[in-house]
Amino acid sequence: MNAISPNAPALPASILSNTTAASPIARSTSNAYLNAGSRAKRALDVVGAIVGLILAAPLIAFFGLLIYRESPGSIIYKQRRVGRNGKLFTIYKLRSMKLDSETNGAGWTVENDPRCLKVGRLIRAWNIDEVPQFWNVFKGEMSLVGPRPERPEHIDRLREEIPGWDKRLAVKPGLTGLAQVNGWRGDTDLNERLRNDVDYIQRGNLFMDLVIMVRTFVNKENAY
Repeated sequence: MNAISPNAPALPASILSNTTAASPIARSTSNAYLNAGSRAKRALDVVGAIVGLILAAPLIAFFGLLIYRESPGSIIYKQRRVGRNGKLFTIYKLRSMKLDSETNGAGWTVENDPRCLKVGRLIRAWNIDEVPQFWNVFKGEMSLVGPRPERPEHIDRLREEIPGWDKRLAVKPGLTGLAQVNGWRGDTDLNERLRNDVDYIQRGNLFMDLVIMVRTFVNKENAY
């Protein structure tokens, strides 16, 4: 069971500045491949982001049309997320939910979530909703692989209730990650998600990144 309810109230203190609350944050990792100055990691990100944006363009156009036909409005959904060292940035996604999906506040998606559009279930199952984030990767705010970034509405409570959660903030967040391909995503056990993320931070390398990217396209466990 999650340590935090998906329906927990928002914590506005986290979103009033460009960083999260001022408790200590791990600012580096002993894994040279994942440190901020890693040329190999950044090179993979830039090349992958450029290729991803080119391949994603027709997907965004096609599924964007389906989204608009089912639920007129913006097809791109923007959210504030917490990145490396607690820095806030804006993430981009294809909108998979109804326009009024967060009138009661932010919350994790659950299985058979009534807020999801019909086409939204499809693009979430195949991770197509995430493809606009290749732009975040190209800008250097994210990496292709890393711990998924959390929303600032949740981060303060996560850091308070789950020891070691700050370890995830020592590296750039990822478009996909070890926890996600192992099924720890959405409304699942956050402690297990942390264990997978820390494992990646300790052992992550170029080969592991490539394996995780391939697994992202075939593993749809808890992708709802």
